[in-house]
Amino acid sequence: MSLDALKSAVPDYAKDLKLNLGSVIGNSELPAQQLWGTVLATAIASRSPIALRELEPEAKANLSPEAYSAAKSAAAVMAMNNVFYRTRHLLSDPEYGTLRAGLRMNVIGNPGVEKVDFELWSLAVSAVNGCGQCLDSHEQVLRKAGVDRETIQEAFKIAAVIQAVGVTLDSEAALAA
Repeated sequence: MSLDALKSAVPDYAKDLKLNLGSVIGNSELPAQQLWGTVLATAIASRSPIALRELEPEAKANLSPEAYSAAKSAAAVMAMNNVFYRTRHLLSDPEYGTLRAGLRMNVIGNPGVEKVDFELWSLAVSAVNGCGQCLDSHEQVLRKAGVDRETIQEAFKIAAVIQAVGVTLDSEAALAA
């Protein structure tokens, strides 16, 4: 299933999602690597087998092997970081914020692609996973690198739409079973 087929699978009651999916991916002004890395990383983060299965082939076709691997790495490391940092932030005891994390995150320092691309994908995954501390951290790195707010917003728009499409299609699949 291609992007068009995925849009066709969205039920009529979620027509806005269908339209948004077409616009955030089909009309994106992001360079192909940023776009498809964001799509792949957020499809993984959405935990939707349907969204991932349908978007992954097109992402793979539009990414170099290094970028494909890096986008998957962003989804993986942020799955861990988003839980860790969100929990530390949500705990009322500020002492947790002073403790050493002690978690390996080497891929962030050497992702195998442009740092800006990896940071953008990490931000998008953090949007899906709802970690405010990670969102702030990645947004600040991107802004210091000269990335404009419109580009950053484009990444989290993609994240929002892919998450919503995944939830909707997975719900429909569960109801049909």
